[in-house]
Amino acid sequence: MDKKSIIGIAVVAVLFLGFAYMNTKEQEKYQQEMARWQAYQDSLAAAAAVTAPAAGEAVAAADSVAAAAVRERQVEALGATLAAAREAEAEEFTVENDVMAVRFSTRGGQVTGVTLKDYKRYAPRGEEGRPVEMMDPATARFGMTFYVKNGLRNVDVNTLDYVFEAEPVAEGPEGEQVVVMRLPVSGDASLEYRYTIYDTASPERDYLVGFDVRLVNMAREMANQTQIQIDWSNTSYQNEKGFKNENMYTTVAYRFPGEKSVEELGMSEEEKSKEVTSSLNWVAFKQQFFSSVFIAPENVSYADLGFSTAHPGSGYVKDFTARMTVPYTPQTEGYDFAFYFGPNKYSILKKVSLSEGDDLHMERLIPLGWGIFGWVNRWCVIPVFDFLRNYIPSFGIVILILAVLIRLVISPLTYKSYVSMAKMRLIKPQVDELAKKYPKQEDAMKRQQATMELYKKAGINPMGGCIPLLIQMPILIAVFRFFPASIELRDQSFLWADDLSSYDSVLNLPFSIPFYGDHVSLFALLMALSMFVYSYYNYQQTASAQPQMAGMKFMMVYMMPVMLLLWFNSYASGLCYYYLLSNLLTIGQTLVIRRMVDDSKIQAFMQANAARKSKGRKSKFQQRYEELMRQQEAMQRAKNSKK
Repeated sequence: MDKKSIIGIAVVAVLFLGFAYMNTKEQEKYQQEMARWQAYQDSLAAAAAVTAPAAGEAVAAADSVAAAAVRERQVEALGATLAAAREAEAEEFTVENDVMAVRFSTRGGQVTGVTLKDYKRYAPRGEEGRPVEMMDPATARFGMTFYVKNGLRNVDVNTLDYVFEAEPVAEGPEGEQVVVMRLPVSGDASLEYRYTIYDTASPERDYLVGFDVRLVNMAREMANQTQIQIDWSNTSYQNEKGFKNENMYTTVAYRFPGEKSVEELGMSEEEKSKEVTSSLNWVAFKQQFFSSVFIAPENVSYADLGFSTAHPGSGYVKDFTARMTVPYTPQTEGYDFAFYFGPNKYSILKKVSLSEGDDLHMERLIPLGWGIFGWVNRWCVIPVFDFLRNYIPSFGIVILILAVLIRLVISPLTYKSYVSMAKMRLIKPQVDELAKKYPKQEDAMKRQQATMELYKKAGINPMGGCIPLLIQMPILIAVFRFFPASIELRDQSFLWADDLSSYDSVLNLPFSIPFYGDHVSLFALLMALSMFVYSYYNYQQTASAQPQMAGMKFMMVYMMPVMLLLWFNSYASGLCYYYLLSNLLTIGQTLVIRRMVDDSKIQAFMQANAARKSKGRKSKFQQRYEELMRQQEAMQRAKNSKK
């Protein structure tokens, strides 16, 4: 190793040792600084620990002062009694009878929920459904708003802002349970709510909740006003299988005093509202099979009603609102109201009343149809249906027997319709001869006159095939309204359908087809096929007798069954099942009549009738008709000659 290398190594060693020494000094200095900083932080923490209780006490004291100031302002604005009711702790409790459980809250002294014990929400076959809840308790609101005097000022009081004092539930003289809740206003003045839960084993009474409002010594406390406002609102759950069908029947209904019919806001998939400036007897938040009804025997003087529709799949159907007013004078001591929370069952709603002879016509909540259609349902279909279900447990068999009975009732009309079509078919060659005899357009009147004369001699009514069908229409439309509205079919299974009041689904599609849906209803499909078979067979019978029917083949035979399939796919399976049975029975009935009717006998009858008519004198009506035909023919010829 040479001299230069040794010197280089020595220099590097000196530099390394110097760096190590300096780094050690810096580390010691850093440790000392960290120790001083930690000591400073510890001193701050200790100081904070000592002063924290004092600061907390200061904040608490400040809050107490603020709360006292707020309470002082409330007492000044409302009075000591109402201010105390505003700050009280609310309680909830439940009162039950055999058919329902009613939940109350002392906050507002209101009903916050009703559970119907005899009815379940829809659940697939094999699963247990939950009991029907009439409303979502979190959305239930029923409040009365009025003005009271406080010195020289008037204070508006909304009962929803105050906690009522509840008395223990008492038993009435007839076994009813009485709930009394009282809102003290000032001194001995108070607003008293008295609810009555009946237990009489009569459904029309037990679904009622009596609601008496008493203004106890309130006249001197009430400000100058002519009405008291009532705000009622809640949200209804989805209780049925199909949202679309349930939403179609869910709306707000109301009745004018003295009227037998009811009014509705109608169907909407969004929002709808209406302001009613005249008196109303009751207002109903109506679902497909259940209703919450506010009844005012002395009528409300004004109502602003509305609803908004929930999103499908949310578990809700509609948000209902009703803002109403009742008249008030200093002499008013109270109001006798009532609620109905129960099923839309005809036999129950028909009997609901608050006093003897007081007919509320609440059965009109069930959409049985207007005019003759409702009459057919109320006086024919419902009595027969109720009679059959008392003896037959299967509603599928009940519908079958009902379909057979209806076909038997209208069988004379079916027979006359077939005979009329047979006559038209047999006389068609003679009608064709008249068409050849009068081929010109100007001879149309002569051809028509000769055709009518031919029909008259043969004893044929040209409308004979249509009139029986028109007579059947009220029955067909009546059952169309009856089955989707019949709560008796709810939760009743038959064959593959798990609920005859809703659609049956044998196949759920992973997509939705416009105008059809996301499922396949087998009853609707079979009904459409039976309609195609019946329409095709009926067309074969009528087309030969009435050539003008040939142009309607596509509409009658093909288009109509397809339209019915699209329409009925989401309708009640009980209705599709009934129409399927009706079509099959009609086809069978027509085949039997065809075997019974002998064309040769009909031909002989028409010939005998023609011979008899040819010997007789023409009636005055026929003479006038022929004279009218001649005049029209002359006018037609004159018009053609000018051309």
